[in-house]
Amino acid sequence: MLFTAVISAIAVVGVALAVSWRNTLTGNQVVINDTPVPPAPTLSAERVAQGEALYAQSCANCHGGTLEGAPDWRKRLEDGSLPPPPHDNSGHTWHHEDAVLVEIIRNGGNPAYGSRMPAFRDALTEEQITAILDFIKNKWGKEERELQWWMTFTRSQ
Repeated sequence: MLFTAVISAIAVVGVALAVSWRNTLTGNQVVINDTPVPPAPTLSAERVAQGEALYAQSCANCHGGTLEGAPDWRKRLEDGSLPPPPHDNSGHTWHHEDAVLVEIIRNGGNPAYGSRMPAFRDALTEEQITAILDFIKNKWGKEERELQWWMTFTRSQ
């Protein structure tokens, strides 16, 4: 019940942000809700390639080789947990700033929200986690990438 409310709230915020979305060409800033941030950083091709290999090794078994997630990923399983979500545009990964994504990968998903994602703090370094995230970001559309960057930048200030 709480998880559904949280997801609904995230969806509402996402829609509100999308409706008020404005990407100005002035200085190539990303502007959302009249709040400008610098352009999204360019992703390193080398780090994206490293992230792709690490994703295939550590993430694809659950989240899918093409980031598609499990079928019916929003529907709880018999044990009350949620299947692994997609990391492509159809999922919600891009709704979270970098710090949240790193935290989830490092320490695992929160069982209180129905997550069974294991912690990778003993298997992946911070640099490897960042490379995996760069690989995932590289697969998003321009608007998803910029919205995620805007959240990352504004919440780190």
